Amino acid sequence: MPRRSTGAAPRTPRSNSAMSIRVALIGYGYAGKTLHAPLIAATQGLELTVVGSSDAQKVNADLPEVRVVVDPRAAATDAQADLVVIATPNDTHVPLATAALEAHKHVVVDKPFTLTLAEAQRIAALAKAQGRLLSVFHNRRWDSDFLGARAALNDDRLGDVVHFESHFDRFRPIARDRWRERAIPGGGILYDLGPHLIDQALNLFGMPAAVSADSARQRAEAPIEDWVHLVLDYGRLRVILHASMLVAGGARRLVLHGTKGSWIKQSEDVQEKQLIAGMRPGAPGWGVDPDSATIYDGSSTAEVTVPTGDYRNYYAALRDAILGHGPNPVTPAEAVAVMQILEQAREAIATRSG
Repeated sequence: MPRRSTGAAPRTPRSNSAMSIRVALIGYGYAGKTLHAPLIAATQGLELTVVGSSDAQKVNADLPEVRVVVDPRAAATDAQADLVVIATPNDTHVPLATAALEAHKHVVVDKPFTLTLAEAQRIAALAKAQGRLLSVFHNRRWDSDFLGARAALNDDRLGDVVHFESHFDRFRPIARDRWRERAIPGGGILYDLGPHLIDQALNLFGMPAAVSADSARQRAEAPIEDWVHLVLDYGRLRVILHASMLVAGGARRLVLHGTKGSWIKQSEDVQEKQLIAGMRPGAPGWGVDPDSATIYDGSSTAEVTVPTGDYRNYYAALRDAILGHGPNPVTPAEAVAVMQILEQAREAIATRSG
């Protein structure tokens, strides 16, 4: 999908301090602590100054120099913030993004952007009216496996690609008591892993002609769906998007089948695991994928090294876009498109179960 600039005006520097962009991060749960805070800290020109959290002790144990604000709306409108990053439960994205944009902040929203297509369109329109940059954290565009698949699409050894299959599978046989797995608005695997799968597919192939979908609750105590399967129709090409919480091993991460051959990637990008283990972004080995892809042409096989993934590229591009030096890495239009497919999938699932 083509990337378009939001047209956000270049920021006027406050001083000669290297034009540091002050960041307020709202939410210090899994996404805020594990992903956003380390990536912001690793991006030159971004300065994490405020964290919105009810647990100041937890935040300051990691970030002693950061000011903690208990009220998330106060953090979203903090006078010391130029950019607000929203990493809170899904049903809070819209009110917090609205508050931040109305306070003339640039905004990053973790996926999913919103809960409905109408909400996504409204927030995108508000950002345009305010002249502020709005972006959604679709970090999986910078996965090693996805970068490898994108390169493979241009490889003549595959011919015309007619099948793309993408899996985000986990093995968590016991449902955990966390908001992502509760029967609440924005809960469940479709809203958790679905946006990653959909954004990658749209980034490669654009909008499909039709969407079909199915979901299920497969774990005994799961209060909401933990298995989801989408099929995107591109005419001759079919795109399969799948996520499950009951896959102990053996599943392939990405598959491309073409008229001349197939490209298979077994394992997923390592960056999230590296962050969980405490590796700092940019450290030796950061984003290096030990798992090669394999190309089959019907009579032989060949191993292909995939590119190194780097989530820092998202925040570096975001910084440059705010300063007027480059395009928004994930535009509102692209985020709205993801929500359109997500809503179509939800409607298809409802039709099947109805």
